[in-house]
Amino acid sequence: MQLRKRFQPAQIYLFHSFFMSGAFSLAWTINQIYRVQTVGMDPLQLVLTGTVLELTVLLFEIPTGVLADVYSRRLSTILGLAIIGASFILEGSIPVFTVVLLSQILWGIGWTFISGAHDAWIADEVGADQAAPLYLRATSLGLIGNLAAIPLSVAVAQFGLNLPFLVAGGLCLLLAGVLIFVMSEQGFQPVGREKRQTWGDLKGTLRQGLGLVRSKPVLMAFMAAAIFVGLYSEGFDRLTEAHFLTNFDFPSLPAVEMVTWFGIIRAGRILLSVGATEFARRRLQLQENRSLVRALQVSYGLVVIGILIFSRTGSFWVALLATWLVHSMRALAWPLETAWINQHIDSRVRATVLSTASQMDAFGQVIGGPITGVVGTLRSIRAALTTSALLLVPAIPLYQRLLQSSEEETTTT
Repeated sequence: MQLRKRFQPAQIYLFHSFFMSGAFSLAWTINQIYRVQTVGMDPLQLVLTGTVLELTVLLFEIPTGVLADVYSRRLSTILGLAIIGASFILEGSIPVFTVVLLSQILWGIGWTFISGAHDAWIADEVGADQAAPLYLRATSLGLIGNLAAIPLSVAVAQFGLNLPFLVAGGLCLLLAGVLIFVMSEQGFQPVGREKRQTWGDLKGTLRQGLGLVRSKPVLMAFMAAAIFVGLYSEGFDRLTEAHFLTNFDFPSLPAVEMVTWFGIIRAGRILLSVGATEFARRRLQLQENRSLVRALQVSYGLVVIGILIFSRTGSFWVALLATWLVHSMRALAWPLETAWINQHIDSRVRATVLSTASQMDAFGQVIGGPITGVVGTLRSIRAALTTSALLLVPAIPLYQRLLQSSEEETTTT
């Protein structure tokens, strides 16, 4: 208890974002190389792993968000980290396709415990307005954590492509243990034990959260846009490394091996992402609705352009710049979305509504993943990536509708 009083919620939130992102980066820097070269997965299998993960998120996102709203966002975050740590260790221990699928199920369950709860926790601890710049700051620190872990991942992978998974899993378990002692929860009031009705409370909170979404056109527009964001992302995420490995000749540089090249690619996109989020944090009016929505439109428009260039170019260097553009804009979009949605929801159902948004994204990925996977198998990876870009296009006018709905809501109130 004394340790919890020594650390401010903002410090814990930023530390958690930095450390967790670094742990994830250890595995993610080499995960697709591991799956292609060690497990021997083809394009359809690569996409299916993501589809299984997102289907798991789709099924568990709202229930775990409701649990966080009823019981504890702190406990939900810690439990999620422990489950993710176990998933990394499982995948790195047994290089078999079915085991990779099982690890993705575990990862998805773990992530649903974190996704709505973590952001809802800090919003309640410091207030929604004060949380908005924290989201961007946490994204920047998370990207720095990603960057710091890349050379470690590359170095560890020299002794075995599975080893970064094992180290990442151990670090997630370590972080979960640290948060038990330092993470407080003062801003959230769970349902009292004497009033707790278990499933009745869960269903009531779920009904209240979904009712809020249905009653606000602005939230409905946001959820619709989230589906299209999900539709495009699965194919791009799972086929980027395969596209580089299959369709490009890597420049021959002294002492730069394939694993190192992917470390360089990841490092570059993280540096650009840090620059984009820091620029937004300092220049955007984060409490101003129109500013946030316009930034989201520009971000996703550039994502479409970047993926189209990446899918069609024959130049390694142009492809490299295109992927850096896509990833930096995606990194910018997430905290902007979180800051925006927190301005339109009530504290009591904050984690539930955030989880609903994540579920819409997961729903899109479950649909879009197999589509791009089949296109990649029957046609080519280039065609699959082009399809991913086109699937995102409808999100851009939907954000315009989101802006109009928000202004109409403000006028009526």
